[in-house]
Amino acid sequence: MTNDNISNPAEVPAAQEETSPQQLYPSRVVLTTYPSQHGIEPIPLSWGAQTAAERGPVVVSRQPDSFGKRNAIGAGGGSYCIYRALAVAIGALGPNHRPDFRMTEPTNVIGPFPSWSDPDKIVSMDPWGHAIVEHYSDHLEQGVDIRPTIAITKAHIKLAEIDEAISKGELHCDGDIVSADGELKVVKVASEPVWHIPGVAKRFGISEATLRRALFEDTGGMYPELITRPDLKVFLPPIGGLTVYIFGNPDHISDPSKRLTMRVHDECNGSDVFGSDICTCKPYLIYSIEECAREAQNGGVGVVVYFRKEGRALGEVTKYLVYNARKRQEGGDTAANYFKRTEFVAGVKDMRFQALMPDILHWLGVSRIDRFISMSNMKYEAIVNSGIEIVERVSIPSERMPADSKVEIEAKIADGYFTTGNVPTSEMLENVKGRNWDEIAH
Repeated sequence: MTNDNISNPAEVPAAQEETSPQQLYPSRVVLTTYPSQHGIEPIPLSWGAQTAAERGPVVVSRQPDSFGKRNAIGAGGGSYCIYRALAVAIGALGPNHRPDFRMTEPTNVIGPFPSWSDPDKIVSMDPWGHAIVEHYSDHLEQGVDIRPTIAITKAHIKLAEIDEAISKGELHCDGDIVSADGELKVVKVASEPVWHIPGVAKRFGISEATLRRALFEDTGGMYPELITRPDLKVFLPPIGGLTVYIFGNPDHISDPSKRLTMRVHDECNGSDVFGSDICTCKPYLIYSIEECAREAQNGGVGVVVYFRKEGRALGEVTKYLVYNARKRQEGGDTAANYFKRTEFVAGVKDMRFQALMPDILHWLGVSRIDRFISMSNMKYEAIVNSGIEIVERVSIPSERMPADSKVEIEAKIADGYFTTGNVPTSEMLENVKGRNWDEIAH
């Protein structure tokens, strides 16, 4: 079968007149479903099966041809599912629109690897999510609405910091990894979250029932089937996904004879995009990109994994509230009180909970990381405990740390972050102080 046979584009309705719910959807509102209910016959899905065919497609759509065949809870698109609903509501998108998958196939072949069929290695993403046309064409032809949750493409990236590194002679243009005009050639992978509920519960050492109830309650009861459909074991949560940037040949990632340099980076909009100097996020990210490019130029491969976990997964509003409290507290913004302020506002100092993070590494076929560009003890322990060897841990060079970021980095080192230097004492933390409001001129 070719991709041409699965196109089913819908007419996009004009947005001139208001559309009633009855015109968009059936008059009967289905709040939830139950096992063995009339018309409910989920397509079999066996997480951890040896092949894509044996595993079965992930079907979460509520479109008429798919509703009774759904074998997953939630909605496709991760955090963007709400925008899709808005597009339908205002008439910009037809409720039964079907994507045209022609010419969207991956630019590079990745896998399959043994980890794809290990139900304990991958529990937070669909390992076959990039290959639905290849493996589930029969279901697509029958009108089942199946959406990709992974996409693989190629790109060139241009960064001022890379231009500066080239001008200083710290990175050279080889015409392959780094072009003559300083562009970096990369393969990119985007992945949306697909959770195997029993596997996620096991990873965190809790019961499936507890996880289901917490997800139901703390999303405002958004997904009743978490409670009413214990037979559905897969959940597509409305959260951000991740992006992988590969420098060099992707085949080298799983080749133990090739060196691998890697950074796992959690989103920090203020630093990564806008250059805020209160943390080390952007300098560490840029440093890792340079190191990954060098590794690829030396015959190995570099990988940066970028997770959407803003503000330690506490969110940017919480982050800014903490910033305010840090700057206004008695005694100023000290490393000694760095985590305390976060806990006072959020109740917890970190919600990234790196237990699910190694899944993407197993999907890529990683068995060893030669240089891990990270100081995080949580990330290191999660990766090593998942069975991946880390040979060398690499700290951010001190000359790349912004002055105001010393509060963060010293507090983290005292809390267990990797360092080749001395671990600060409590007294030393009291003396590490960031700028106060009067020193931030506007």
